[in-house]
Amino acid sequence: MSLINFKNIDFDKSIDKTNKVINFNGQEIEIVNYLSANDKYDLIMITLQQSKENGIYNSYKQEIFFHLNLVYMYTNLSFTDKQKEDYLKLYDILESNGVFNEVIGAMAEGEYENLLTWMEEVQEDLLAYENSFAGVINNLIESLPKNAEAAAEIVDNFNPECKPANHGAWL
Repeated sequence: MSLINFKNIDFDKSIDKTNKVINFNGQEIEIVNYLSANDKYDLIMITLQQSKENGIYNSYKQEIFFHLNLVYMYTNLSFTDKQKEDYLKLYDILESNGVFNEVIGAMAEGEYENLLTWMEEVQEDLLAYENSFAGVINNLIESLPKNAEAAAEIVDNFNPECKPANHGAWL
C-alpha cells in the first residue's frame, strides 16, 4: 500500500463555525455546531478538576459543573465573575428555566452523550492511575517538596526556650 500525503488531498480544512440559534425569552442564544477537540478536552478536564474533593469525584458537583461548562463553552451567553462565583445559584437559575435542556437539544446529535461518555472514561482512567503504584509514587514525589517546606518552617520557628502551658499534672 502506498502512502498518500495529507497535503495532497483537497480537504475542506476549515472548521465548522456555524451556529444554531434558539429563541429564549425573546433573546437569541447561539449554540456552536462544532466545538473544537481542544475545547472539548478542556470542558472535560475542567469539570473533573472542579468536581474532585479529597481524592474522589463528587458526582453531584460533576453534574453541576458539566452543565455550567457546557453553557459557557457552547453558547454565546456571558456571565460575570460574580455570577460564576455562586455557581449553585447560577445552576439553579439555568436548570429551573430549562436552559440546559434547550442547549442540549440544539447540540449536534450524539455530542452530549459523547461528552458524558468521554468524561466518564477519563475519570475512570484517572482514578485507576491514581490508585496504581505509579500514581501513588508520583503523588508522593509531588507532595515531598510541600511537606519538606512545612517541616523546615516548623524547625525554623522552633524555640527551645518556650515551655508548654501547664494544662494539668504531668506524669
